[in-house]
Amino acid sequence: MAIYVTAKAKGVDMTPRKVGVVAGLVRGVSVSDALTILGHTPKRAAQPVAKAIASAKANAVHNHNANGDSLKIHELHVSPGPRMKRFRPVARGSAHPYQKKTTHITVVVSGTEKAKPKAATTVKTTVPKSVKSKKEAK
Repeated sequence: MAIYVTAKAKGVDMTPRKVGVVAGLVRGVSVSDALTILGHTPKRAAQPVAKAIASAKANAVHNHNANGDSLKIHELHVSPGPRMKRFRPVARGSAHPYQKKTTHITVVVSGTEKAKPKAATTVKTTVPKSVKSKKEAK
């Protein structure tokens, strides 16, 4: 049975356009391959994407009993977050506006559940007659 687990990284201080380029490298790839690819990617945006994928993997393994080797990136969304509006001083006492953009990263991984161990068989114990007679005597 397939399991779908989500992880989100909100308010990352990078533009969605730059993060989207890195996210495109690992869409549809297995989680272990994606983390390897991002580890060798020389872009600053690779770190938050890798952290979000690692978080989704940890959620799947620890909270949903998923098999870590079977995890695959099902969806990877990069959307714009809130913008911080700022002003930069320029000549003659005027100012130019600019915006510091932020990003939300959403990762959905899919995989299979770990095989549940079979329940241990119960052993029927019997109480010796001498113990039964002592309990009844009291």
